[in-house]
Amino acid sequence: MSASVPPPTRDHPEYVGAVYGSLLAASVVAGSAADGTPTSPGDLVVVLISTGVVFWIAHLYVQVVGRGAPLTWPRLREAGRQEWPLAQAAFPPAIAAALASALGMSDAVASWAALAVAVAGQVTWAVGAAVRTRSSTSVVVLSGLANLVLGLAIVLLKTLVAAH
Repeated sequence: MSASVPPPTRDHPEYVGAVYGSLLAASVVAGSAADGTPTSPGDLVVVLISTGVVFWIAHLYVQVVGRGAPLTWPRLREAGRQEWPLAQAAFPPAIAAALASALGMSDAVASWAALAVAVAGQVTWAVGAAVRTRSSTSVVVLSGLANLVLGLAIVLLKTLVAAH
C-alpha cells in the first residue's frame, strides 16, 4: 500500500473488500440464472449471503495464515473486521431481492433488483474510496466509470445468458 493511501482503520471500512464484494454479488446474481430461469428470491438471498461469507473466510485465511502470522484470536478478529466489507456487500442485493419478492414482484424482477443494487454498491464504494484518498476529481469520476463498466459487463452477460 502506498504512503498516500491510508490503511483501513476502525473508523473507515475496507473499500477494496466492499468493491470486490459488490462485484462478487453481481456475479452471483448473474450466474444464478445460468439456465435462463430466474432463481427464487429466497434461494438468491441464501446464495448471496453464503458466497459472501465463504469469500470472507477465504480472505481471513489469507490475511492470517497465508501470510505466516501466528493464528491468534486478536489477529483473527482484526482480519475479520478488516475483511468484513467483502461479506457485507452481499447484504444490500440480498435485501433488494427479498424486498422485491415481499412486494409481489416476479423472480426475474427480484433478480434484476439485486443485480442493480450490487452494481450501484460497487460504483458507490469505488467512488467513496477515491474520495476518501483525496483523489482528483478525474480519478473519482474514472473510478466510478470503470466500476460502472465492470458492472454493466456483468449485466450484459446476464442478458446474453438469459436470452439463450
